[in-house]
Amino acid sequence: MGKKGKRDKKGKGAEKTLAKMEKKVSRRAKKEEEDLEALIAEFQSLDAKKTQVIESSCPPPSPRLNCSFCAHPERDELILFGGEYFNGQKTYLYNELYIYNIRKNSWAKLDIPNPPPRRCAHQAAVVPTAGGQLWIFGGEFASPNGEQFYHYKDLWVLHLATKTWEQIKAPGGPSGRSGHRMVACKRQLIIFGGFHESARDFIYYNDVYTFNLDSFTWSKLAPAGMGPAPRSGCQMIPTPEGNIIIYGGYSKQRIKKDVDKGTLHTDMFLLKAEGTGKEEDRWSWSRLSPSGVKPSPRSGFAVAAAPNNRCLLFGGVQDEEEEESIEGDFFNDIYFYDIGKNRWFPAQLKGPKSERRKRRRGRQAEAEAAGGEELQLPPPQGPLEIVKEVVAEDGTVMTIKQVIPGAAEDKDRSGSEEEEEEEEEEGGALGQPVEPCPRSSAMVAVKHGVLYVYGGMFEVGDRQVTLSDLHSIDLHRMDQWKVLLEMDPKTQEWLEESESDEEEDGDVEGAEGGEEEEEESSEEESEDEEGEQQHPAVQPGEAQAQYLARTEQYWLGLARSHMGPEAKDKKVLKVAHAMAKTFYEDPIQTS
Repeated sequence: MGKKGKRDKKGKGAEKTLAKMEKKVSRRAKKEEEDLEALIAEFQSLDAKKTQVIESSCPPPSPRLNCSFCAHPERDELILFGGEYFNGQKTYLYNELYIYNIRKNSWAKLDIPNPPPRRCAHQAAVVPTAGGQLWIFGGEFASPNGEQFYHYKDLWVLHLATKTWEQIKAPGGPSGRSGHRMVACKRQLIIFGGFHESARDFIYYNDVYTFNLDSFTWSKLAPAGMGPAPRSGCQMIPTPEGNIIIYGGYSKQRIKKDVDKGTLHTDMFLLKAEGTGKEEDRWSWSRLSPSGVKPSPRSGFAVAAAPNNRCLLFGGVQDEEEEESIEGDFFNDIYFYDIGKNRWFPAQLKGPKSERRKRRRGRQAEAEAAGGEELQLPPPQGPLEIVKEVVAEDGTVMTIKQVIPGAAEDKDRSGSEEEEEEEEEEGGALGQPVEPCPRSSAMVAVKHGVLYVYGGMFEVGDRQVTLSDLHSIDLHRMDQWKVLLEMDPKTQEWLEESESDEEEDGDVEGAEGGEEEEEESSEEESEDEEGEQQHPAVQPGEAQAQYLARTEQYWLGLARSHMGPEAKDKKVLKVAHAMAKTFYEDPIQTS
């Protein structure tokens, strides 16, 4: 009895602390949100001028993050809504609606009167009711400088058959939040977690709400058992039985003033609906301990339901926090979770049929050469890690790790080893980048057993690269990735943050110093151009290896000047070689 009483008191204490924190955050956020409401209202007045539905063919959407990406329940289409884009100085928010036609590999923009306000980090779920409905809840709006946030708590439905937006106003729903997760499950929407952030405070949630799609009413669940800790960005998947699985996620806590510590969650929970699953006391939490090869700790991964009672996890990032900097290891791997077997396993790409045939013939020839004896295969190995280093213009190095999971069976392992050997013979794994590059925050959708991966982001030093490419892979065959839309990250504009920081001291100073700054920057640019012209020129007919051998000391000196005396020799050498290779492949023409 004593232990139970202690647990109850501890639980009530945690609830009180959470309630106090929520009050504190909401008080400070109130003024920020009032400031942003005026901006949101201004955008809505522009949207109110739309009086008719206009569907028009268009180029692919511009790069954006934290939008929703769903498969149409009846047509061969994917639906993209909202999102944000940051160019280094300014944040842009969207409420545009795009339709991707799978068969035609084409995009269309759908302008519909009275849409939801601009937002990102919301959640969307599709149900097949009345020709298809797209439900959207929550998300956030950010000020252009990215320092103030407005968190939505509104619920919208897009009627796909009639192409009309409708706001559903029902009391008792979740508080304003973003980074939450929402799924449609047995005629209800289920929402879990998320966070609310103001300029100085933040709070993470682990509450659960349901919205009944028949009665249009909200309910807050009070499941029995110990559930997940508060978090955002987790994996949330419904099971055929009407239960919910939660995996991973991210949260942070304040250690001391202006110092926060992030946590990558790797635990897994089952939210079970007992009986009808409609009453509050009929739900319960239990912890799952899956078997198999689990994904490495990460945040920013994308999730989707997959064929054969599975769900999948794609990509993500593992941030390595140091004293004054954060370096991210980005991923482009796929992991499957078998719901029935409670087991994780890494995806294995089989390769095209012609390549598999070559590998089979190769193995047969080896077996015959060995006199019919069985080949002694090496013991199973763990995941293979390929490290890619991207060099920014200023010499900053960003490490991107591509993890190729270890094979589960001997035959798959020998095949993958031969694939790697073939790639090395053709110029290495970097020679044929068919798969999506490592990234976090990608948008994914599955239609007819095919996974579609849109966009995402990775970082190079202080620069954020927002992607807008589109890839697909057949989850039944798992043979190879297809590139549906390419993007060259080098073409993306990036404005240095320092330029906007200098202008924060006052509009008058910024206006007075504008022309002078422009002259200085143009002088710097001309100096940079002169510096670029002084790089050792590539001689006619000179091979890359010859060029590198002749100019290595120059590039080493240049890399060292950018990276400083503290940088390790090995890393400086890598950067120098990368810079030389980049210049060799695309030399700047001197006038």
